[in-house]
Amino acid sequence: QVQLVESGGGLVQPGGSLRLSCVASGSISRANAMAWYRQVPGKERERVARISSVGWTNYADSVKGRFTISRDNAKNTVYLQMTKLKPEDTAVYYCKSEQFDGGSYWGQGTQVTVSS
Repeated sequence: QVQLVESGGGLVQPGGSLRLSCVASGSISRANAMAWYRQVPGKERERVARISSVGWTNYADSVKGRFTISRDNAKNTVYLQMTKLKPEDTAVYYCKSEQFDGGSYWGQGTQVTVSS
């Protein structure tokens, strides 16, 4: 069982930056990959960024060049650095741990609101 706790969300003005953190109760080095998703009411949860166990990353087209995912295995933490934020980035952001056996774990989410 892995527990994930996200933090770092909040209210930010358009063009601003935020860094989200996701701390895992277990070793993230044992996960196949870690990812950040986001969801707005009435829409499906969408994947924003993903980082594999060997550090390969991929991003949704909507955030390429603005968001960066990284991981610190020693701290069991995954980060999402978000820059040049737009109102359409407003959502609840979730951390996901993808296991080698196909299972996955989710955090409880952290709200990001981009508004002037």
